[in-house]
Amino acid sequence: MDGHVYGALGQPGVGFLMAIVIGALAGWLAERFMNSNMGLLGNIVLGIIGGVVGNFLAAQFHIPIFGFWRNLFSATIGAVLIIAVVRAVRGERSY
Repeated sequence: MDGHVYGALGQPGVGFLMAIVIGALAGWLAERFMNSNMGLLGNIVLGIIGGVVGNFLAAQFHIPIFGFWRNLFSATIGAVLIIAVVRAVRGERSY
């Protein structure tokens, strides 16, 4: 390892509780951007999974993600991408 302490989203300084808070906010933001309705638990799950997707994509492009705001941004982008992919697979249209 590189000597850093990694948290729940795989980034320095983000623990389990902050992953839930960031996940809830990111899921809610993605829900608003994509005109969706999932509820609080759905937002948290979507945001946490979106955080994993967003951080993975950022790592592929060598973009450093650390701290609250960058994790929130990457989790929101990841959650929006997840909603878009699910809609594309299901063949749903958004208006």
